[in-house]
Amino acid sequence: MKVAIVGVGSMGGAIMQGLNNLTKYDLIALNPKNPRVEKLAHEYKFKLVFDPQSLVELQPDVVILTTPAPVTVTVAEQLQALDPHTIVISAAAGVKRIDLQKALINNPVATMIPNTPVSVNAGTIGLSLNPTFDKTIKDTIVQLLNDLGDVVLVPEEQLDIVGVIGGCGPAFVDVFMDAMSDAAVKHGLNRQTAYRLIASMVKGSGALAYETRQSPAALRDQVASPAGTTIRGLAALEKHGFRYGVIDAVDKASDED
Repeated sequence: MKVAIVGVGSMGGAIMQGLNNLTKYDLIALNPKNPRVEKLAHEYKFKLVFDPQSLVELQPDVVILTTPAPVTVTVAEQLQALDPHTIVISAAAGVKRIDLQKALINNPVATMIPNTPVSVNAGTIGLSLNPTFDKTIKDTIVQLLNDLGDVVLVPEEQLDIVGVIGGCGPAFVDVFMDAMSDAAVKHGLNRQTAYRLIASMVKGSGALAYETRQSPAALRDQVASPAGTTIRGLAALEKHGFRYGVIDAVDKASDED
């Protein structure tokens, strides 16, 4: 499958890296001339073009737009000559499918919100599909994105909150991990051991919740034995408003102002 990434910034680069890890895609990028992207093209050996017409001529099967939201519709308008069978997926937050569809009237258009762990094929990807898509189009999109991580299908109006949880969430978790590492060092672990231990703990906790589908509260209760060390730590988190802080962080990240 021939996949084109339009805009190789942080997210576009992460998607490119994730797809490149699999070595089964023919990768193309459209980006203004940029030494960083040219170096990346050399490293990953993908085709790099600098104008929309050159991309159209390469006839990609899927185009992923990772351009800044304010210019995404304009960029889509420059790709109107794409083959009608080319699927277009936008990763631009806040850009509605209906507006992109007006620019690309002949192409199937989907919208998604990924996060940067797609670079290691462990992303969380909120995806909204047009209900009129036939099964072949749906399967192509989902199978491609499944190669980058976990796909969560939601209505388009829920993509914003999915973006906050999936997109901002890693930074919130990073702050938690950083604080845990300070505590571990305070109690005698060296920094690199602390980082590795905490990353493994977060990975395992997430995998357990994902695979078992148990609620976080149920999983917490399995660890917090009566009068034990865990429940004392949980009480300290409550004392310092940990859960309220998380909720407030999501509220603030969701505030368009």
